[in-house]
Amino acid sequence: MDMGELLDHPVLDQTTLPAVLALVAQLRTEVSQLRDDVARLQRDNQCLKQEVGYWKAMRARAIERLEATQQERDQLAGENLQLKADLFGRRCEKSSTLDRTNDLEDPQLNRPVRRRGQQPQRPGPKRRDYSHLPIREECVELPEDQRRCPCCHAPFVDCGTEDSEQIEIETEVYRRVIHRRRYRRTCVCAGPLTQTAPPPAKLIPKSLFGTSVWVEILLDKYATHRPTQRLLKAWELLDFDVAAGTITEGLCRLTPLFAGLYDIIRERNGLSPVVQADETRWKVFEVVDGKTGHTWWLWVFVGKDTTVYILDVSRSSDAPEAHLGGSQGKLVVDRYSAYKALSVVKDGRLILAFCWAHVRRDFVRVGRGWPQRKEWALAWLRRIRVLYRLNGQRLAAPTDSERQMALRDAVAAMQRQYQAELAADSSIGIPARKVLVSLDEHWQGLTHFVDDPRIPMDNNLSERSLRGAALGRKNYYGSVSQWSGQLAAMMFTLLATLTRWKINPRRWLSWYLDSCAQAGGKAPANVSSFLPWNITPQKLQELRQDPAPAELDPDTS
Repeated sequence: MDMGELLDHPVLDQTTLPAVLALVAQLRTEVSQLRDDVARLQRDNQCLKQEVGYWKAMRARAIERLEATQQERDQLAGENLQLKADLFGRRCEKSSTLDRTNDLEDPQLNRPVRRRGQQPQRPGPKRRDYSHLPIREECVELPEDQRRCPCCHAPFVDCGTEDSEQIEIETEVYRRVIHRRRYRRTCVCAGPLTQTAPPPAKLIPKSLFGTSVWVEILLDKYATHRPTQRLLKAWELLDFDVAAGTITEGLCRLTPLFAGLYDIIRERNGLSPVVQADETRWKVFEVVDGKTGHTWWLWVFVGKDTTVYILDVSRSSDAPEAHLGGSQGKLVVDRYSAYKALSVVKDGRLILAFCWAHVRRDFVRVGRGWPQRKEWALAWLRRIRVLYRLNGQRLAAPTDSERQMALRDAVAAMQRQYQAELAADSSIGIPARKVLVSLDEHWQGLTHFVDDPRIPMDNNLSERSLRGAALGRKNYYGSVSQWSGQLAAMMFTLLATLTRWKINPRRWLSWYLDSCAQAGGKAPANVSSFLPWNITPQKLQELRQDPAPAELDPDTS
């Protein structure tokens, strides 16, 4: 409405028109302000919407970080429990019959409390037979004044003996004085005037110690793993004082005598169809170019009838690669990556069979570290326990097809179980999922034992073979030089292989070192004839631990 229309309006007149115009102007101003406010509020609203979106995204990220932190906290708490159990938990040699930590206190085991000593309804141990020991007879008589009747003093008459025996040990250090007879000629022929009997053979030329001393030193150090210093202290009680440097120098000179035997055993071991392997650290306090520190590694390889120890500067695949480079068979190991990196494994000539004991240990650690997963871990431990039992039954009756089928069914059911758990969701948790992923990755190597009964389910035999070395490492802390470390590996190899063949190491060492002495302090020309598989049955029977007849093939079970 313009000014003309306002003047023609019947209600408005000259007196009211200015007020109306002022009101209209005010309304226009307020409308303009309202429009500005609306525009400003719309802009603020848009900014707030953007901020709401931003903070929603930040909240979602915070929740994700909180969940990840919570998972990391649970992971670290579980690992902390695992480390505490490893550090402060009971050792296997100290555990009681009530300690079931290795079984996670499975209520389904229902094991009765086993008292100490002889168990009821179990045959007692056989009485030891010492009839093969030499006899020293003694005759004990009554004193002269007691050989009469205390009443009438009539003399007693000898009516035989009442016999008994007891075992005694007598350790004696003695000097062996050799008188070499000399002879003088009675003729006038050309040649030396006198002849002297030949000197006795010596293991180390010009050494004062005979073979029996070195046999005692080698057995005491490498069979019982006692430090040389303790042996020398024990000898001091026998009035036999020996300097430690004399023993060290003698061992250094004996090292070449065992090198040939060691090489032959290594070659035979590397050709075994089934080999178990493991490794442990070993200190060698000698500076070597390119080597930082003094931690070396002692590898063990357990074959069909031999056990070989190899000392190497590192834990890489170099040592097993050099030893098993020509092997074609099965290698039973843990899941250490060095075995997977072997060229013979990548080429398919050597097949890895993994250890079920290590898999079982994974589930035990999850059950210990994460109590909320204990029932889940127990269920898997029961499945593995069933697998061990079925495999034992299969090995007891190799021709029973039903037992073989039962084992295969159990393995297939276990595979379906872990695949179903992995495919379900992530509700099982990160630690449990890691164990199942590892199980899936190593499944083929874990199931080789099903088709080949020669393959054990675990490499426990090789781990037990390192117990002596670990004991020696604790007692005399490795080796002071590289040659002494190599001697330790060679002696461990010889003694372990002799034990596999049930040969008395003392008898064998005495026989071999006497032969070395006869050869002028060097290894015999044909050292292979001293190895168990080349010894004649009669000689092997003389060297046996048990005087009873035994088969030539060692028991490798």
